[in-house]
Amino acid sequence: MVAYKIICITLAVVVAFSICLPTVQGQSLVERALKLFGIAYVVRTFGNDINRFVNQLASQNGVEWEGTTKVVPIISVGSGAYIGAAQVVGPTDKVDDVRGVGQAETQISNARARLLFPMDTTNPLKNMRRIEGVGVSAILDFKI
Repeated sequence: MVAYKIICITLAVVVAFSICLPTVQGQSLVERALKLFGIAYVVRTFGNDINRFVNQLASQNGVEWEGTTKVVPIISVGSGAYIGAAQVVGPTDKVDDVRGVGQAETQISNARARLLFPMDTTNPLKNMRRIEGVGVSAILDFKI
């Protein structure tokens, strides 16, 4: 129970920090970096607790996952830049290899496309390898 209180307080602080910062155009590089690393730190530190919370919410709505779930950082680019948490689901041996999720977004006329790819790194700029057989079941992200 204490862990859930710590998670709730930490997430509330991160959300408040995200809301209180000015818009992206007015943010300094330092403010964006603090937001980026702060959210990533919370996800890495409390990923297991966030995962339990997401699974609990899902089970209350009658959703059961086959396989293992895990929460990892997600980086999204396209119509803005976002960072947050993503829950991945799949076979245990494959989920264990996932370190982060990348998301690329694009819009063509009236159609919008999002490509989600579980990867073996938290830095998509370095030798990223997509983990096959793993899906993304939940996303919580904040605009940088």
